[in-house]
Amino acid sequence: MIPPKPPARPDRVSLLRHLRLFRQDILSAQPARLYRAWMAEFRTPFFRSYLCNDPVLIDLVLKDRPGDFPKSNRIREGLNPLLGNSVFVTNGPEWRRQRRIIDPAFEGGRLRDAFPAMWAAGCAAAARLPEGLVEIEEQTSHAAADVIFRTLFSVPIEDDIAQAVFHEFRAYQRTQPILNLAAFLPLPRWMPRLHRRATLASARRIRALITRMTERRAEQIARGTAPDDLATKIMTMADPETGHRFSTEEMVDQVAIFFLAGHETSASALAWALYLLALFPQAQDRVAGEAANLPAAADLAVMAQLKFTRDVFRETLRLYPPVPMMVRENRCPEVLRGREVPKGSQIVLSPWHLHRHERLWTDPDAFDPDRWSQDETRVTARAAYLPFSAGPRVCTGAGFAMVEGPLLLAQLVRDFRFALAGPEIPVPVAHLTVRAATGIRLQVTRRKS
Repeated sequence: MIPPKPPARPDRVSLLRHLRLFRQDILSAQPARLYRAWMAEFRTPFFRSYLCNDPVLIDLVLKDRPGDFPKSNRIREGLNPLLGNSVFVTNGPEWRRQRRIIDPAFEGGRLRDAFPAMWAAGCAAAARLPEGLVEIEEQTSHAAADVIFRTLFSVPIEDDIAQAVFHEFRAYQRTQPILNLAAFLPLPRWMPRLHRRATLASARRIRALITRMTERRAEQIARGTAPDDLATKIMTMADPETGHRFSTEEMVDQVAIFFLAGHETSASALAWALYLLALFPQAQDRVAGEAANLPAAADLAVMAQLKFTRDVFRETLRLYPPVPMMVRENRCPEVLRGREVPKGSQIVLSPWHLHRHERLWTDPDAFDPDRWSQDETRVTARAAYLPFSAGPRVCTGAGFAMVEGPLLLAQLVRDFRFALAGPEIPVPVAHLTVRAATGIRLQVTRRKS
């Protein structure tokens, strides 16, 4: 049984048709040949785009010469209303300055310190989950948002502002395509960026709510009553080179990307993991077997007993990488696989295609968590597994995600059985993250003690 995969477009379509497909969903806008190609070129009247699946090229862009391939501003066009000048979209000295302030918050014992908040969020998610026919993406979004607010601001999702931010992000996700028209057209800086009105309004409301949380935390820091969580760590951290700290506006930018990267991606992966376990009941039983031994209260050491659950989550990230494509731009002319690539071209690295590449993976479209215990997979993964990017711009929260995801998955499967609700098959589409086009509905029943 093969998990769902979006249909591919024909090899040749008109530019207008391609743009329309991109606006709807970047996954089904791609031809099937990209699942076996090492490199592909796409030309428009305004720019050239090169999708690179060759592991040598991926290492060149992400690890060997990342400074020569900065993030593309075309992707920034669509995210700017929400993310502003966050670490996700900046380049060069500004990006390095932001990482010098942010990275220490995730180092040392921070993961161990954050584990109780993750555990509490998982317990709350299990207590909140209803039985019967359930739209599972709503539940995983709620759970992932709870983790973010507990680890970042030490407040559960029930906090009024946290709840409002959560609902606004859901609204933003529905209105914002991953690429807006300004990403395709070379518009002058003075021209409007052609965002939907609903997108702009939702982004303004989110930023206003995050500003309230940030200002509240700044007051607590000034009084000496702030909890020692990620927000406090980041807001009090000075750049070791300049002594500069984030202003409120800068902190709002960073919190927005923490929520987008930490909430949307985790919610997406957890929902697909539960669907895959419903599709493959034997794998679900193995996860439930591991989870049955979880103690009433736990610390980080408990993750050592969730090895198969972790492999299920890894396999989910392979099949449904939350961020399906990354776009860089070459600062100077390049020759890639013998092809001349002009300066300013769009260099597309696609975890979606790379993780399912027919020349790199055995049974690339199959769900097989046991592949992660094989030496062959470990070798392939080093070259062709990018759920969190790689190199200097690897996701700061990757370690957090690889604890949060398996932990919440185990806590939910320990208490509930998930089954397919009917013949409807969820079709993956890419908005801000890889989601199901019409949601994922599962039949949920409580397990007997």
